[in-house]
Amino acid sequence: MGMKGNRGRLGRLAAVLALVAVLALPAGVAAEDVLTLEESIELALRQSVLIHAAEEGVRAAEALKKEAFTGFLPRLSTSYNYTRLNSEPYTTMPALPPLTNTPSRLVVGTENNYAWASEVRQPLFAGGGILANYEVNRLGHDISLTEKAATVQDTIRDVKIAYFNILKAEKLLEVARQSVAQLTSHLNVARNFFEVGLIPRNDLLQSEVSLANGELSLSRAENGLELARSRFNTVLRRDIGTPVRIEDILAYRPYEKTLEESIAAALENRPEIRSQTLKVDQARSQVKLARSDYFPTISAVGHYERVGDRPGVSGSDFKDAENWYVMGQASWTFWEWGKTKNRVDAVRSRESQTQYVLANLKDQVTLEVKDAYLLLKEAEKRIQVTRKTIEQARENHRINEERYREQVATSTDVLDALTLLTRAGSDYATALGNYSIDRARLERAMGVIGVKK
Repeated sequence: MGMKGNRGRLGRLAAVLALVAVLALPAGVAAEDVLTLEESIELALRQSVLIHAAEEGVRAAEALKKEAFTGFLPRLSTSYNYTRLNSEPYTTMPALPPLTNTPSRLVVGTENNYAWASEVRQPLFAGGGILANYEVNRLGHDISLTEKAATVQDTIRDVKIAYFNILKAEKLLEVARQSVAQLTSHLNVARNFFEVGLIPRNDLLQSEVSLANGELSLSRAENGLELARSRFNTVLRRDIGTPVRIEDILAYRPYEKTLEESIAAALENRPEIRSQTLKVDQARSQVKLARSDYFPTISAVGHYERVGDRPGVSGSDFKDAENWYVMGQASWTFWEWGKTKNRVDAVRSRESQTQYVLANLKDQVTLEVKDAYLLLKEAEKRIQVTRKTIEQARENHRINEERYREQVATSTDVLDALTLLTRAGSDYATALGNYSIDRARLERAMGVIGVKK
């Protein structure tokens, strides 16, 4: 009964400690929450201030596009005014003998004059300027959408890099822990051998130094993992100390596309190239807009007016209460000392500038894709090499450990084999992590990261 009672108390104590551990976590973080890569990307996209800024840019461009569209529509205006004259307007009638021998004064208006007018003005022709202005702003909206797409892809790339850096750091920490465990085990064997006089003290000291170095490497690996988690939280815009647990998806997936196929995909999909292409089209529309000043503008105008000597504009003794007219109006500024020509020349130069920038951008994208592709292939080869190396190093360590236990190998042989095994494990973890990171960078260089295929 005593043992059963102790077991019961220990079970309850374990449950209480587990509950305390859960309650000690920051608010909103569950003990078993594991973030997947997709969930991490979704959270980062929702939290990113750069994406929020890009969305504001899209909204602003959309408003400008709608504003430009109003140029096609009639304009309605109204006005109300009051005019107070210093005296009633009058005219002088000359003397008309024999009816009258003196000039007479004839009042023709009122001191107080009120007028209310409404006007509709519909542009009929503006030299293509209205359409060109709308095209400029419509393309500006499309450009803002591509810039947002580029920001989204940058964010996804940053999340993937931070995510895979955590997984790589976890693998390196695991290798460091295994190394410390193996060094500890070897030190215990060496200490036993020393105590029975089978090895000299120098061999024991060598094992102790190796364990101390292994513990230092373990500390570095722990710090590396903590820093990787902090960077991950920063990308997701969470508190830098938020506990991080993510799904382990670090694996080698062969990349099948050739370099030529990757470059072709980049030239087709990169949002920066689409954005610059739209800027070329926009500059072309700006040339049309500037050229529209060479032509006259023609409008149809409908005007309605009410007047009177009282605020109700109900007429007066001298004027009817209302009148209206319809007219066609043409205006043409045909000479401004070369002002229009200089403006057209300026926007034509900007059009050529955008074309040169587009050509240079395509060259830079091609180089970026090739660089990312070669780094990916290098990491791919390193995975294959280190995978074989780690198998050989593991077998080499096993053999030297057995030989040491039988005192046919030295402590140096075992420690060298263990160092080789640790390095092989670290190289494999690094190669595997870098491969996933380089693949994310290549996908971003191609403009396909985060795009459903």
